[in-house]
Amino acid sequence: MYINIQNRKIFLLLLSVVLITSCGSNDKPKLSTKTINDSKVTLKTNPQIAEYIRHIFQDKNGNLWFGTGGYGAAFNEGDSISYFSNAQGFNGQQITGITEDSEKNIWFATDQGVVKYGWSNTNEGRKQFTNYTDQEYFEGQRFWSIFADSKNNIWAGSVTGIFRFDGSDWVPFELPYPEEMTGEFITKRTTWSISEDSTGNIWFTTNGYGAFKYDGKSFTQYSKKDGLADNSVDNIIEDRFGDIWFGTRYGGVSRYDGKTFTNYTINDSIKNYEVCIIYEDTKGNIWFSAEGFGVYRFNGESFTNYSQKQGLNIGAVQTIFEDNEGRLWVGGGGGLYRFNGESFFNVLKNGPWK
Repeated sequence: MYINIQNRKIFLLLLSVVLITSCGSNDKPKLSTKTINDSKVTLKTNPQIAEYIRHIFQDKNGNLWFGTGGYGAAFNEGDSISYFSNAQGFNGQQITGITEDSEKNIWFATDQGVVKYGWSNTNEGRKQFTNYTDQEYFEGQRFWSIFADSKNNIWAGSVTGIFRFDGSDWVPFELPYPEEMTGEFITKRTTWSISEDSTGNIWFTTNGYGAFKYDGKSFTQYSKKDGLADNSVDNIIEDRFGDIWFGTRYGGVSRYDGKTFTNYTINDSIKNYEVCIIYEDTKGNIWFSAEGFGVYRFNGESFTNYSQKQGLNIGAVQTIFEDNEGRLWVGGGGGLYRFNGESFFNVLKNGPWK
């Protein structure tokens, strides 16, 4: 279903007026900029980096970042871990997304808004945090995803929908949702993942309306009536062949070749319908989580499961990532793990990092 944005200008104009009016005179986020210090946070009760690893990311300088479920952003520096959270001026304890723009600024989606980590011309060339957490502007909501596209737009997915940062302002970006929003902590508009394909289309997941593709002018919605496995979509990626993969909350995995959907479910391929994350490694394998059953690797022909028997003691896998050295990392409820080619081993605060 194609929906032209031009036909919705009046609706969006009225919506933006409502949103700005509700913010009173503060139609821009209040910024809090505090210089990062190098203080380390010691988690004395647990050798894990965190009990819950929600996101793994490697920046352009090769540094690894880990979004935790309660300790802010963890940063791997040599053989040690630094933690940036409220105590260091970082407004976020739960980190659900990390991305980097063309100027090497790191952006975080957090339970307290959006945080930017970058250089400051006014602070002796030192990196600092910029916290976008205005209660009125973002209505105090949490964010679940963030993505820097090829045009250097920053997209952030919140409980109630999408915001886009154009370099100076955060602007609500309304998808053509088919009905009104209900709920507070999570809604059907909640966007868990934002991504870009090789032709520049931006893909958005929703928690009940399927997925949306935005080509810069119009939207295409994909849902169960089109063949998608489920309308609650957690993650979307494009593989090297141009196929689009969808991880869903209640239907398993879908692959779209541009014409038809192929679905992989508990009836033929995997042991749980809930797939939070999908990832393609440099060899072309497709990795994805399955709630309670670790991860699966699909080599194009068959599925291989890795769970407790293979050393992966994570029931709820939230993130899969391959770094520049070809090392595959997995995080979730239970900490951080790395793949050695046959099995997984737990990586603690003190390593092993090599």
